[in-house]
Amino acid sequence: MRLVVFDVDGTLVDSQADIVASMAAAFGAVEMPAPTRQDILGIVGLSLPVAMRTLAPEADHDRMVAVYKDSYADLRLSKGAASSPLYPGARAALDRLNGRDDILLGIATGKSKRGLDGLIEIHGLEGMFVTRQVADFHPSKPHPSMLQAAMDEAGVYAADAVMIGDTSFDADMAEAARMPFIGVSWGYHPASRLNGARAVLNSFDDLDDALGALWVE
Repeated sequence: MRLVVFDVDGTLVDSQADIVASMAAAFGAVEMPAPTRQDILGIVGLSLPVAMRTLAPEADHDRMVAVYKDSYADLRLSKGAASSPLYPGARAALDRLNGRDDILLGIATGKSKRGLDGLIEIHGLEGMFVTRQVADFHPSKPHPSMLQAAMDEAGVYAADAVMIGDTSFDADMAEAARMPFIGVSWGYHPASRLNGARAVLNSFDDLDDALGALWVE
């Protein structure tokens, strides 16, 4: 049995508009100017407390995290699936893999449990992932805790698993867990930062071939 673990933001869904808006709300709550879009997208994938400390070392991080979460939840409620649309081909790729007898699917995300549960609900992805690792219960990426827990829950070894993600945090987390990594080019970090990637996908149509090449090695 193989385990394919996906990052969420920048990999499965394009959530940048709501991330930037919610970060602006968080900074406004502590009367600080919001960072640039580039700086905000650069920290996507980290847990929120770590992201806030990175962007605003001296601020009230607890307040910022709370406001961010409330803003993000409000946007999801008001916009539904349009809040964080799936990237083209993502749903078809998930359905293909989920239909295979030799593959299990998982998630490892810097999102909170509330955020991930809401996303899965609005996109009708309930029951698709056998393991869902979130920031509430683990150190921030790139610590390998999420991937180690995912492998434990799925009952597979690192050689039979792969992490799919868009950031250097995903790549470094996979390396720390001794798990192969496949990057995607459409996310929030440039492909040049995806160190150690066995492949960098330009489309979800490329995923099946990349997995086939990985497990032929």
